[in-house]
Amino acid sequence: MRIERCYFCSSPCYPGHGMLFVRNDSKQFRFCRSKCHRNFNKKRNPRKTAWTKAYRKTRGKEMAVDSTFDFEKRRNRPVKYDRGLMGKTILAMQKVEGIQQAREKRYFDSRMQDAKAEKKAQARAEIEKSIELLAPAVAQRDQVMRNVVDSARARIAARKKVSTKVSSGGGSSSRS
Repeated sequence: MRIERCYFCSSPCYPGHGMLFVRNDSKQFRFCRSKCHRNFNKKRNPRKTAWTKAYRKTRGKEMAVDSTFDFEKRRNRPVKYDRGLMGKTILAMQKVEGIQQAREKRYFDSRMQDAKAEKKAQARAEIEKSIELLAPAVAQRDQVMRNVVDSARARIAARKKVSTKVSSGGGSSSRS
C-alpha cells in the first residue's frame, strides 16, 4: 500500500481516494480531492494559491530545505520482505519524524521571535496614537482603588459586628 502525494496541494492521497489524471504524454497527476483537480484544470499555480504546501514553502512559512526530506523520496526498487528489516525501518522512520518535528518547531520559534517584537511595537504605537482614551482611566485609578479598599473595610467591619453579637449573646437555646 503506497500513500501518494497530491500534485497540487501536496497532501496525502490514500488508496481509493482522490483521482488520477493521465495526460496524453503519459504523465500522471494525482489529486486528493476535486478542489485540487479543479484548480489544476484552471491552470492555477500552486505556489500562488494560499492553502497549498508550495505556497507556504515559497513564502518561508515552512522549511524548504532539510536533510530529512531525503527520506521521503519515492523508491521504485522492490525489496524482499524481512521482518527484522521492517522493524528497523519503522524505528528509523519514527526517529526521523521526531527530528523533523523538533526542527520545524525551532524554525517556527525563530520566525515568531521577530513577529513577537513587531506585534509589541504595533501595540505600543496604537497606545500612543490613542492615549487620550487611556489617560482619564489612569487619572481615576486612585479614586477607584480607594473605593475598593473602603468597601472591603466596611465588609470586614460588618462581619466582626455579626461575630461579636453571636459570641456575646450566646445562651443556651432550648426548644419548648
